[in-house]
Amino acid sequence: MAEDSKDKMLQAAAPPSLRDAVRPSHTPTRSTGKKFNFSEIEEREYSPEEFKELARLYDNTFSSIHEGQIVKGKIVAITDNGVAIDIGFKSEGLVPLAEFPNIDELKPGDDVEVFLEAVENKDGQLVLSRKRADFMRTWERITKSYETGEVLTGKVTRRIKGGLVVDLMGLDAFLPGSQIDVKPVRDFDQFLGKTMEFRVAKINHPNENVVVSHKVLIEAEMQEQRSLILNSLEKGQVLEGTAKAITDFGVFVDLGGVDGLIHITDLSWGRVNHPSEVVKLDQTITVVVLDFDEAKKRISLGLKQLQPHPWENIETKYPVGTKVTGKVVSLADYGAFIEIEKGIEGLIHISEMSWTQHIKHPSQVVSMGQMVDAVILSLDKENKKISLGMKQLEPDPWMNLLEKYPVGSKHTGIVRNLTNFGVFVELEDGVDGLVHISDLSWTKKIRHPGEVVKKGDRLEVVILGVDVAQRRISLGHKQVRDNPWDAFAESYKSGTETAGKIVRIIEKGVIVELPSGVDGFVPLSHLAMSPVKNIADMFHVGDELTLKVIEFDKDSKRIVLSAVEYLKGKEQRIIDEYASKHKLPPMTLKDVANISGKTADAPPDAPGEQPPTSDFMV
Repeated sequence: MAEDSKDKMLQAAAPPSLRDAVRPSHTPTRSTGKKFNFSEIEEREYSPEEFKELARLYDNTFSSIHEGQIVKGKIVAITDNGVAIDIGFKSEGLVPLAEFPNIDELKPGDDVEVFLEAVENKDGQLVLSRKRADFMRTWERITKSYETGEVLTGKVTRRIKGGLVVDLMGLDAFLPGSQIDVKPVRDFDQFLGKTMEFRVAKINHPNENVVVSHKVLIEAEMQEQRSLILNSLEKGQVLEGTAKAITDFGVFVDLGGVDGLIHITDLSWGRVNHPSEVVKLDQTITVVVLDFDEAKKRISLGLKQLQPHPWENIETKYPVGTKVTGKVVSLADYGAFIEIEKGIEGLIHISEMSWTQHIKHPSQVVSMGQMVDAVILSLDKENKKISLGMKQLEPDPWMNLLEKYPVGSKHTGIVRNLTNFGVFVELEDGVDGLVHISDLSWTKKIRHPGEVVKKGDRLEVVILGVDVAQRRISLGHKQVRDNPWDAFAESYKSGTETAGKIVRIIEKGVIVELPSGVDGFVPLSHLAMSPVKNIADMFHVGDELTLKVIEFDKDSKRIVLSAVEYLKGKEQRIIDEYASKHKLPPMTLKDVANISGKTADAPPDAPGEQPPTSDFMV
């Protein structure tokens, strides 16, 4: 079979002198649907010499070709199955019609370029591709343009994730969104169907991928303009630009090839939470050059500097006492900042929010974004500070407080707070007064107000004093009742014998409660004849003592008593019972009788050691 095939091929390649012997049955031409068949060529027998000569001639017709190359061939025939192309090899190759977009323009005998994919496939056929040849020629040109920087023209065909697809001479290339323009592009669809110029930015040979850029062409065009701008740039220069990008810290402005930054603090004289409140993307704005770093090519721009400073002539516009309306733009622990107009803010201190309420935080009265009315209290133009007040919009209730709460009048209030020095009592909403600890009881030595009252209790008080300027009211609880010390002067005069119950043990003695409810003091030296090392071992809270008054001071409200003085002149039995009850050393009548008047230790809260009384409030 191999010999027969070779014979047929030799006959087809016979020289002119031998062609009459191997004349084919018909000449190849454009097919009308009949399949091309090499077997239709006539056959004949040759002598060994003729065959040898034919073989030599046939071998000389072969070209030196290799797979993976672009080769030139001649169209032998065009059929419904494809185009038969002779590339000077042992057999023709058949290329599908679909690979020839201009098939109507071709005819047998035309030269075409094809790509040799395989010398022989599984059917022994030569495998050629017109499409691959076109791709390779396009790839060669794209590769060359990448090396030389040549500008190519392509058409945007579709949108994909991250960019666009460009038809570049029949090859799909990728145009990233960042390479479309020098300005950020937010609508890719506007470029669909457009024919644009590109420069190849990157080639991936293994994957045969191409990345192109239109941005580099724009940058190249703008380079000259950029140089002109940079060379002529100076501080104070006013330029026009387009908002290119907006960030949390400012706005980037395109000045025509050069970008500058307007920092958020230079956008407006007023408070700006985000630059988008002042400038929109792609907005054309007029700016002033604030600074230019030639080495780093950084340009600082300003927008607010083109507007008059809002503090100019502010003393004329907002004199003290003027009523204004503003927006709450910030809250602090000490007050609320109010924006009267862009660039002008004032502070309402918590103490200026209410005449009567005790404001601990401004959020109790105002909230962010709220529009409030206020009065200008003071203005410091040099330091750009304005003090505002809200309570000044209403009459001061303290002006009429003396009429409502005259000194000496009795009222009932609610205990709102306890401190070490007294009790705050609310007389009405927003009106509090202080009952000093010394004004809680006529008779008790109170160490803390919590011993007498607790929060929420209703308490009867007497107005002791009103200080309108300092917004203070001094109250007294003990003054609700008459001073019992006038009666005590007779009941507890010096030498009076009485009984008392220990209510508190202190370092210098014990505090006892006397029958009238008043407290008295028994010094340590008047509890026993011999020194007492640890008073708590011998005397306990709740113990009943029989005593004699040895000192009474009405002005200092002090009663001093003695157990030893009481025992003088008493029976031995009473003395023994006292010593036994409190585990004291034995005492005799003689011992007690011989005791001379002992000097009493200073009682607790002696004058000079007491805390300040309520008088300091008035």
